[in-house]
Amino acid sequence: MRILAFDTALGACTVGIWADGEILAEEHMAMTQGHAEALMPMIVRVMDAAHLTYADLDRIAVTVGPGSFTGLRVGIATARGLAMAAQKPAIGLTTTHVLAAGVKSADMPILVVIDSKRGDVFAQLFDAEGSPASEIVNVPDADLMKLCGGGQVILTGDARARAAAVLGPHAKLSSAPDTCDIAALAALAATKGPEAQGPVPVYVRAPDVTLSPTGGLLRP
Repeated sequence: MRILAFDTALGACTVGIWADGEILAEEHMAMTQGHAEALMPMIVRVMDAAHLTYADLDRIAVTVGPGSFTGLRVGIATARGLAMAAQKPAIGLTTTHVLAAGVKSADMPILVVIDSKRGDVFAQLFDAEGSPASEIVNVPDADLMKLCGGGQVILTGDARARAAAVLGPHAKLSSAPDTCDIAALAALAATKGPEAQGPVPVYVRAPDVTLSPTGGLLRP
């Protein structure tokens, strides 16, 4: 199975081509903004490096959040557009699931913690095999002990250092990257059936900007 996978949810733009467990081509750029301008040129370069056309693909995979609102919209819209044009299924995976899958040889539950940029974190607990053991929540750092039930966990995600300060001896830091591993994203997408509505964003909390009660209409 050949999968075009990309992630724009966190502090990077990453694109890769995965084929039956092997990365054929990959490009990664650290960035907190500018995903809209960077993503499609990266996809074109990676597809060219892998010597593939869109007809050669079996699936398109994308992270759906939680993460940057703008980054998520860019990634999901691109995945939907390419899937429609190429007539290929688009598969969405949560950022937390992909980060957990990036932890190798876990011998205890995995707690994924992502900085929400608002003084708290997005968090989700996984078992040692990488299967979800809780829902994704948006909580203050101080509530992380409740989430892991007082047991020991492996921490991953870009808020791991903050979480470790709260959990103390209950936490062990993973050496996995803070951003999503494209091979992990593609491998998860290879085993997930496509959803009828396609990839949809997982924001967890409401956007910072909302419409006014009048729906944004100008006052007379």
